[in-house]
Amino acid sequence: MSHELPRIMIVDDDEVTCELLCEVFARQGFDVHFEQNGDAALSVMTTQRPDVIVSDIRMKTRLDGLTLLDHVRRQYPRTPVVLMTAFGSIDTAIRAVKQGAFDYISKPFKMETVISTVRRALVSQSTSSAKVRDTDDGELASGLIGRNPEMLEIYKLIASVSDSRSAVLVTGESGTGKELIARAIHSNGPRHDQPFVAVNCGALAESLLESELFGHVKGSFTGAIANRRGIFELAEEGTVFLDEISETSAALQVKLLRVLQEREVTPVGGTSIIKVHARVIAASNRDLEQLCDQGLFRRDLFYRLNVINIHVPPLRERRDDIAMLVAHLIRKHTPEGQPSPVVERSALDILNSYAWPGNVRELENVIERAITLNRNGGITTEDLPARVRSNQTEPIEEKQKRDDLAFLFAGMPSLDEVERRYLLYVLDATGGNRSRAAEIIGISRRTIYRMAARFGIEF
Repeated sequence: MSHELPRIMIVDDDEVTCELLCEVFARQGFDVHFEQNGDAALSVMTTQRPDVIVSDIRMKTRLDGLTLLDHVRRQYPRTPVVLMTAFGSIDTAIRAVKQGAFDYISKPFKMETVISTVRRALVSQSTSSAKVRDTDDGELASGLIGRNPEMLEIYKLIASVSDSRSAVLVTGESGTGKELIARAIHSNGPRHDQPFVAVNCGALAESLLESELFGHVKGSFTGAIANRRGIFELAEEGTVFLDEISETSAALQVKLLRVLQEREVTPVGGTSIIKVHARVIAASNRDLEQLCDQGLFRRDLFYRLNVINIHVPPLRERRDDIAMLVAHLIRKHTPEGQPSPVVERSALDILNSYAWPGNVRELENVIERAITLNRNGGITTEDLPARVRSNQTEPIEEKQKRDDLAFLFAGMPSLDEVERRYLLYVLDATGGNRSRAAEIIGISRRTIYRMAARFGIEF
């Protein structure tokens, strides 16, 4: 460097933010100055090249942060750019990372986070030439919502791994959005125009699941009246998403390991080998390493699947995203042509404090119900289910200790309703583990799914 102190350029149309960051970086021993629009920043760079640029994404000027990033990557590819935004989303995170941003920070930020990120950028020797597909925001939309720091890390991981062929294991509780992450990886990579094929490994009997995955030949079993291609073949060069991978049998795990190692399948009842090229993304709401220790899951298959791990936090650990999720779900479920209802402060407070054992899926169910039943244009506490209103501050452990008989028999329900409530109670107590719930009730996993379908319960 021709100058003694590391030179930092702040680009933000908010003067207060610029002055604050300048003061902080100056105290850290940096040569720092700011510009309030992208055009001015590019003009300055022709004579004074900064070592790191820290820029806001949304600016009320001709050049926003992403456009500035694009210009810098083309003209000064060795200059790292750190982007900031108060509107954290997966779409902007993916575009930022794919366009070559060094990092992506959500406002309001912790000052130590900004400082450490800039220090990392200064020592990096990155010459990334990452490219972004020429798409519009609609194509990038994934349904993932949130700007919690853990979610931002997930967004950046999605952007980083979407172009690779490596297997990905997505872990997290039921209802956290694991399939949305798998779809985001697929749709933001070179396979986006190829099929995305998903299968729930816990919803099918082993023989049916094997046929679903690998296909079968005519006459291989009763009902096999014609040859049938399996999911791995149908996916072509796209993506196969194996949900609830933990529910597969030992025999099927061996066959899946062969698919990952040899990239080939043999249809049920057949002898011919079919080469497959699909990327595999698996998901589990159970701890696969623990299952390996218990001898219930093959460790070699676990290592093959867990090349890249993305863990999705439960909703109760990212409560700062609840208001944003509620706004998104209201827009999603409000009938076209009708005004979106406003959530009263008291109702939002309850939503923020509830434990959400069913995670985002349960929140969506509650919002859809509130909109459907709403008559006055605003969502109040009375529009929320009784379980949410009465348990807003109750920890999950206490919730599971409540009076079982009062829960099961309140209101003198029919036998069908008692059965439905009991199924919900056992699923709640087991954290959504279908296999464990089936074991407790004394039925098969398939029967659990049939019961859920009959009662309109979504997993």
